[in-house]
Amino acid sequence: MDRYGVMGNPVAHSKSPWIHARFAQLTGQTLTYEAWLVPLDGFASAVQALRAKGGRGCNVTVPFKFEAAALPGMRLSERATLAGACNTLRLDGESLFGDNTDGVGLVRDITVNAGVPLAGRRILLVGAGGAGAGVLGPLLQAGPAALIIANRSPDKAHALAARHANLARQHGVALSACGLDDVGTAYDIVINASASSLTGKSAPIAPTALRAGTLACDLMYGPRAQAFLDWARQHGAQARDGLGMLVEQAAESFSIWRGVMPPASQVLSELRALLETPQA
Repeated sequence: MDRYGVMGNPVAHSKSPWIHARFAQLTGQTLTYEAWLVPLDGFASAVQALRAKGGRGCNVTVPFKFEAAALPGMRLSERATLAGACNTLRLDGESLFGDNTDGVGLVRDITVNAGVPLAGRRILLVGAGGAGAGVLGPLLQAGPAALIIANRSPDKAHALAARHANLARQHGVALSACGLDDVGTAYDIVINASASSLTGKSAPIAPTALRAGTLACDLMYGPRAQAFLDWARQHGAQARDGLGMLVEQAAESFSIWRGVMPPASQVLSELRALLETPQA
């Protein structure tokens, strides 16, 4: 049986095993998918062990996405190269292929599941770390009018913007960067890709970035996203967590591995219902 999984630290909270098991059921694929807790200094060894056991691929989560992109012998997709990080590995014998499906997952969740177009909109992306880098390319390809990257360290935001400058020009997007105290006001879409939700903080920016009806998305889901979602609603925004992105990026990974696209919207609805059901 083909073997897949997700590597991270921590990883016990991951919904990916449930998601991929459901994908397999709905598409008639035979596989196993597990969550693997990897020591902080043991990622490369874990990938080697998976390959030795005949594993076919894995997802990669915090804190290994940058390390995954730098594995020896790695062949990266264009979007993983641009992000400098990958969350999907495919093992084909001696070949190692890395991709980043986070951005396309976010774009699909916003445009398909939330029904909010990105083209022509003003977008604020908060955070210039691995999460922000992973979603920036597909966001630019969706053709917003302007996209501003805000980060606690402005230099890091400017560096990320510079790396994506050509892509922004190709799609006619005004791309810029700033610090967290200089974000401006009244965006159509605000995306929190910072680490603030990891510590239960509401948002690292002023509420003036929002207006009535702004779509405010946190890339986290569950209790970690709650403070941001509450903050967004208190200021008139439409709040959305990262559960849809999680399912959509998983669907893209599944397609890379198995050559078939699973019904992500159906699985997202089922997962939300499952999480909202009180546990006995």
